Amino acid sequence: MDEGIHYCKGCSSSKNSIFSNLGAEDLEYIDQNKSINLYKKGDILYREGNRILGCYCVNSGILKIYKTGLDGKEQIISFAQKGDITGYRSVLSNEPACTTAEVLEDASICFIPSNIMFSFVKKNSDFALSLMQVTCKELNQANSYIKDIAQKTVRERLAEVLLMLEDNFGKDAEGFLTISLTRAELSNIVGTATESVIRLLSDLKNENIILMSSKKIKILNKNELKKISNPF
Repeated sequence: MDEGIHYCKGCSSSKNSIFSNLGAEDLEYIDQNKSINLYKKGDILYREGNRILGCYCVNSGILKIYKTGLDGKEQIISFAQKGDITGYRSVLSNEPACTTAEVLEDASICFIPSNIMFSFVKKNSDFALSLMQVTCKELNQANSYIKDIAQKTVRERLAEVLLMLEDNFGKDAEGFLTISLTRAELSNIVGTATESVIRLLSDLKNENIILMSSKKIKILNKNELKKISNPF
């Protein structure tokens, strides 16, 4: 195991992950069998259509999880950050990966072989329940996204995405979103053309609802943005 990388026991990521239900003996077993790798922005952990031999737990950094359309365009469906796992659904279903995982910010990732995941599911009901809850949460997010695509305008979806990014990733000392996305990546989340996102961001800036500095975005009027997102 690389020097300077935390062990599972006492890892600051573990309290937010499904592995928080495991005892010291099980965590030590993971330590003995997992591998840890450092990834740079743009690196691919796994690709859609490929077989995955285990799951990935994020120790630090951010991943974007996306599907690729027939035209090659990305559709970002979620992010994974500290404490999150990804790739587990394909492992449990014994099917090829249905998404691609790409590093958005330099990351330290633990790879846990599939046989370990199966052994814990079989012998630890709390672990199995946590895994089921994570799966249900992702399914609920997918259902909400489908509803939004069908019922909300692009402006409403963009407002909702900006609020989600602030809630999930927080703000820096200057009040800007800590996660930095390109306009193309924003459009891939919203589900529209990049040009539309650029125009709508400009509109929100002119209305003094957001402030932009290069790729950085600061929400100035959260209440107004909530109204635009049409949450009801």
